[in-house]
Amino acid sequence: MKENTETKPQLLRDPEVFPSKEVLENALGNTYPVFESFMDSITNSEYGLIPEWNYYKDGKAWLCKVCFKKKTVFWLSVWEGYFKTGFFFTEKHVEEIAALNISESIKSDFACSKSIGRLIPMIINIESNEQIRDVLTVIRFKKSLK
Repeated sequence: MKENTETKPQLLRDPEVFPSKEVLENALGNTYPVFESFMDSITNSEYGLIPEWNYYKDGKAWLCKVCFKKKTVFWLSVWEGYFKTGFFFTEKHVEEIAALNISESIKSDFACSKSIGRLIPMIINIESNEQIRDVLTVIRFKKSLK
């Protein structure tokens, strides 16, 4: 699955164009309903996450920082045909992540990730509703951490 997505470009690069519903619909095309369903899930009372869109000059793109209270749970970026979630964990969480009920491909990608300082990235590309269950599992885990 990764092969076909890695070559596609990141979208939302214009600092003047805020990622409104219309902009996101246009950017994501057929994947927009998946995105909308995902956002509805994470912002409902069960998860209580708050998405914040900001333009970041260093990456020259709009990113969505998704928080619970003051804690960043994950980052979201928009690519041609899919969206990407980025979680960051420390070494002490590696074993717990290996035990999560998520797809083996997410676990193996995470196990192979190179650390960025003391953080280990978990990047999940989302193109279909079937992938949302795994991401929600990771969100619940991330929220449970102190």
